[in-house]
Amino acid sequence: MSAMGRIDPHVAGSAGLASVAASEEVEAILARAAQRARASAVPYAGAVTPHEAWALARAGAATLVDVRTRPEWELVGHVPGAPLVEWRRYGEEHANPDFIAQLDNVASRDEPLLFLCRSGVRSHHAAQAATRAGFARACNILEGFEGDLDATRRRGLLGGWRRAGLPWVQS
Repeated sequence: MSAMGRIDPHVAGSAGLASVAASEEVEAILARAAQRARASAVPYAGAVTPHEAWALARAGAATLVDVRTRPEWELVGHVPGAPLVEWRRYGEEHANPDFIAQLDNVASRDEPLLFLCRSGVRSHHAAQAATRAGFARACNILEGFEGDLDATRRRGLLGGWRRAGLPWVQS
């Protein structure tokens, strides 16, 4: 995993799983993610749940990349240690034209990448673009950081990274 995409060890915990068990868990998660991608007919390598994404990042088996806007990252919260590479900048209608170049600065093209956005939509597009650019192990984090809208059109109660109780901070 790239230095910029390292998960904070103080948050991740230092004990961890035994290396054999961790390796088996990583392989099982990646296999489930690939199966979900095939079942959904998406062009990228996998689709992971927030808990699976955290397990992969904590094990050092993947780099988690936040693709939300800087205001979302700062005000709503973010995963400690995850780099921000905006898929679409705040107020812009189109994708960030420098997205792939900026991604190249935080990750290598041969490592598993886990893209996180608010609800799993922008991260889906980011994973597609990364795959087209040669990042062969791109994955979408299902549910995103805040999850889906509920019946009252609010986020945070139906899935997502925060609802799952996974580590996050606010600036």
